[in-house]
Amino acid sequence: MTLGNHSANSADDARYWFYAVNAVFFVTVLRLAWLAYGGTDLYPDEAQYWLWSLHPAFGYYSKPPVVAWLIALTTRLFGDTEGAVRLAAPLLHFAAALVVFRIGERLYDSRIGCWSALLYVTLPGVSASAALMSTDAPLLLCWAVALYAFVRAREPGGERWWWAVGAAAGVGLLSKYAMAYWLTSALIYLLAFRDERRHLGRFGLAVVLALLIYAPNFVWNAQHGFVSYHHTSENAASHGALFNPSHLVEFVGSQFAVFGPIGFAALLVIVGALRRALASRPAALLAIFTLPTLAMMVVVSFVTHAEPNWAAPVYVSAAILVAAWLLRGGHRRWLIAAVAIDVAIAAVAFTAHDVARAAGYSLPARYDVLHRLRGWRQLGIAVSGILARHPGALLLSDDREDMAGLMFYVHPHPFDALKWNGESRQINDQFDLEADPKADVGRDFVLVTHHPENIQRILERFAAAGPVDHVVIPLGGGGARDYTVRFLHDFKGYRE
Repeated sequence: MTLGNHSANSADDARYWFYAVNAVFFVTVLRLAWLAYGGTDLYPDEAQYWLWSLHPAFGYYSKPPVVAWLIALTTRLFGDTEGAVRLAAPLLHFAAALVVFRIGERLYDSRIGCWSALLYVTLPGVSASAALMSTDAPLLLCWAVALYAFVRAREPGGERWWWAVGAAAGVGLLSKYAMAYWLTSALIYLLAFRDERRHLGRFGLAVVLALLIYAPNFVWNAQHGFVSYHHTSENAASHGALFNPSHLVEFVGSQFAVFGPIGFAALLVIVGALRRALASRPAALLAIFTLPTLAMMVVVSFVTHAEPNWAAPVYVSAAILVAAWLLRGGHRRWLIAAVAIDVAIAAVAFTAHDVARAAGYSLPARYDVLHRLRGWRQLGIAVSGILARHPGALLLSDDREDMAGLMFYVHPHPFDALKWNGESRQINDQFDLEADPKADVGRDFVLVTHHPENIQRILERFAAAGPVDHVVIPLGGGGARDYTVRFLHDFKGYRE
């Protein structure tokens, strides 16, 4: 069955494509300008990915490799700066938004395609993702490309598009394991409709291609005790008590921020009127690529815990579903309002700190959504000075995030640093995976920690310790991160 009523080469197609490209380009230029002049430091995860990018591989402790490969490319071209580390993120979302246009155009028409692209590119979750380099940006582009190829592959004469389905899904799996949800959604759709089942054979071949592309990461994991899979499976289970209703409420509430308040409210209305809202085949397809994964995340949030961005990829299809439902229902004003509110949310989030500072006011960290991106450079400068007073001493930290941030912002970069892992000896991150503490026995260290409960246990493994220094990083509104810094002499090694 052919979906949609796409008419190629019409004047409307060209006009709406022009509007979409220019609007998405304008938003992307603003995002690139913010990256260049926004003045925020790298989030520790970004610093960790930067470290990975220095040694390209087919896998890393907690993530597949594409995020590191992208950072390797952009930093080789433009240097080791925050903007260069993040450069790929807004560009990937630019491309994803244009693919969203093509999906909406193919399933409905170019008008819906245009509004779908505008809704997608202005989503608060996309705005946040475009400002940080994470696995979500390449995942969402791969999700969108795979969905477009899936639509085309099932059209008469579209058999060659199954190759694109497999390629996009394979690169998506190398970007983030959540791409497996896309494959599951595609299978559900093909099984749900009798006339679609004829595509199962070609879809199976596309899955084989995807797995072949993904295979190097599987081999890497096999060589490293499948650490990425263990981390992924344990990630949710490590967040508090089981069956916690407050986690469910928190997750559902967070989706109003990720997808925008009007967009998510409209999606809930669609769910409430499911049979009528999804009567058309295009709507049913988009719903199957949205609702099962979103429902699974809601269940996960109740059973253990789910981060707000875990449902992010479903909003590729949800943006088209909501845009089409609002436009076809005669609710264009609500769609305009949704885009306007989403833009306003992003504007406030990304400028509130600077506006408050210009007005002579220190915005409290709890009101600054970017507060975790601040203070790392200041910490790095302070620790650089302390290390300079102790030539030959290595950096030591007992926190993964602190370690990653310090390794980016301390100069010269302390690539020989050691993350403390003296008690558990379990592999908890990439630092633990690569560490060789026995090689550092007898060395001097400078400890940087904001966990005072660990200090005494660390001191016991050194022959002597210097005086206590403190580095205080203001976070606004009187909040601060307080670090203890100590020179430690003659590392004895971990207890056997």
